[in-house]
Amino acid sequence: MTVDLSDAQIAQFHEDGFLILNRLIAPEDAARVAARFEGLFRGRFETGLYPDEWNWQEGRDSPDRTRQICNGWKSDHTVAGLVLRAEIGRLCATLAGWPGARIAQDNVIWKPPGAKPLGFHQDNSYNAWIVPAEMLTCWIALDPTSAAGGTIEYVRGSHRWGRYPPIAQFHAPEDYRKELAAAAAEVGRTPEIVPVEVPAGGCAFHHGWTWHGSDRNRADRPRRSAVAHCMSSDARFHTTEVSYIYSRYKRVGDDSMDESFFPVLWTREGYRTAWLDDYMCRGSAAGRSLNYLAAGD
Repeated sequence: MTVDLSDAQIAQFHEDGFLILNRLIAPEDAARVAARFEGLFRGRFETGLYPDEWNWQEGRDSPDRTRQICNGWKSDHTVAGLVLRAEIGRLCATLAGWPGARIAQDNVIWKPPGAKPLGFHQDNSYNAWIVPAEMLTCWIALDPTSAAGGTIEYVRGSHRWGRYPPIAQFHAPEDYRKELAAAAAEVGRTPEIVPVEVPAGGCAFHHGWTWHGSDRNRADRPRRSAVAHCMSSDARFHTTEVSYIYSRYKRVGDDSMDESFFPVLWTREGYRTAWLDDYMCRGSAAGRSLNYLAAGD
């Protein structure tokens, strides 16, 4: 089923810099994706490919660190079956005002009880390698979330504060709101922080300049999420700015985005990368059955 955003919801997104929905996928579908996490973080990659970033490995990293994999869709078909959905592309493009959307990067994030914070930041601070240098993100809860459980937090209206550089420490900072506090002081604002508290299968969309981060997980259950960072279907590589990870996919003398690595999820003209639907249906049956439900406030 498609998710129909009202004019009021779209206006709220542009006013606040984020939009929270209680339901994007069914809870049982969220559980299927979450069930893939343990194997992924132990290096069991269904496709045989390593993800682009693997920030936590068992036996190497401290158990109190938030666990993150970037571009899990390349390693696991069940993850792909969620983050590469045309519906996610359509919703991101609609909110951003783009002609369409392609995947820039996904995140598979696992914050077990006691895991440390992720620092407040702006996603677009890391996007100089893209033209236009902007993303719009769909964050999907795979477990019920709470403020005590280290859920994602947004600062209302902070997408209008201007552009700030990447933060000093993303993973496990001593003060996860340090750079946020400095930015708020510079613009003379008191941050209005909104924790995303939704059931499993709920989601939030946020603007690329919206300040966001997450606190330590003080609850007795994990907080797992899947994140689709989208960019415009018209996006191209910057000719001189380099991402030390993602610019490896740029062809010499060509600034176009190769759909093998940055597939197009949806466009207004009806285009979608041809191989996506087949790819999403490979592997386990879990990756074939993600049913989208109507969104609620």
